[in-house]
Amino acid sequence: MIHGPSLAIGAGIASLVIIVIFFGFGDITNQPELVIEPTPTIQKEGPPKITMNTFLDNGSPILGNTNAPITLVEFGDYQCHFCNVFFHSTEDDILKKYIETGKVRMIFKDFNIIGPDSINASHGAHCADDQELFWEYHDILYSNWTGENNGWASSENLGKFAHEIGLDMDEWTECMVGANHSQVILASNEDAKSLELTGTPSFFIIGPDGKTTRIFGAQPFEVFENIFEAELKK
Repeated sequence: MIHGPSLAIGAGIASLVIIVIFFGFGDITNQPELVIEPTPTIQKEGPPKITMNTFLDNGSPILGNTNAPITLVEFGDYQCHFCNVFFHSTEDDILKKYIETGKVRMIFKDFNIIGPDSINASHGAHCADDQELFWEYHDILYSNWTGENNGWASSENLGKFAHEIGLDMDEWTECMVGANHSQVILASNEDAKSLELTGTPSFFIIGPDGKTTRIFGAQPFEVFENIFEAELKK
């Protein structure tokens, strides 16, 4: 079941991505063998085609071994309740068993569906990436989560988080005020729409053969583990 508050205003937030500058699912549905087509050199008319770039572009730097055989892509919103549940209950186990051992690499992509603070938080993370601290900022955001649209991701707090992880504040603030990564954030949201996502978190596991498995919601570690192990045996 899609998290109600997250989905209800999703359509409106999409239109705000380039305007706002600074300021669970109950069941699992796995859909293996999503077809990934070669990236076309010319965009044809009609619905957007799903290519490998749909998964890998417009996101975070890779967490883990860039040559890992399996790729885990998360589409998330920093204000999302179930994204926070995944971060605290599942992500650390994936990190220890699969990412740190070189078996899986991870990419985080923005799907802002809750409110303006979600977009600002995404900007904060991408501006931190300019100083090679994306994942540190990603982690401090989820570590300070207290709800949806209640002010914890205000501009003031985002600045405090940047200071706490040791960012050059002049550079980070200039990036935020200039909304330097608006187009990347917008493009990531468009990628989520092309994949017909309706809530967060949503995951795609891309195996060594390029086939994908889709996972909806903050599923337990065992769900990811079973898929990873099956892919590693191929």
